[in-house]
Amino acid sequence: MSRNPKTIGLISDTHGLLRPQALRALEGSDLIVHAGDVGDPEILETLKTIAPVFAVRGNVDTEPWALSLPETEIIETDPVTIYVLHNVHALDLDPFAAGFHVIVTGHTHKPARTEHGGVLFLNPGSAGPRRFNLPVTVARLDVSKQPWSVVFVDLMETFSK
Repeated sequence: MSRNPKTIGLISDTHGLLRPQALRALEGSDLIVHAGDVGDPEILETLKTIAPVFAVRGNVDTEPWALSLPETEIIETDPVTIYVLHNVHALDLDPFAAGFHVIVTGHTHKPARTEHGGVLFLNPGSAGPRRFNLPVTVARLDVSKQPWSVVFVDLMETFSK
């Protein structure tokens, strides 16, 4: 990439539903990562009106349009190298040895931030239809200074006012 994004918007599991609240939460992102289960190609086109988009195919992305989406994506930008895949259980490499700083996944619909072996694992949760009693979320990763910060945005609470 030619630019060096500092604010990276993370979204996953839209399942064909791109809420206006998600668009508002991702405004100001320099780059957007969609971690799969997109559900509708128009979602990616709409996200591209905010910032460049990197997206991977999730398990529900089976329509012909989705075959062009990769199963994994590598995003190299200063100061971070990100590996994106839909299901963390499909991770078949040592992310630290491969030089990745951040792993972005979706699939579980549960927002999560963990660190393993010096690598930050992020799941922005689900921004699509509510599932069970899980929150509806996206995340923002700020890599402008160390330590990097991650903010999860609850779309139903933050924008219900």
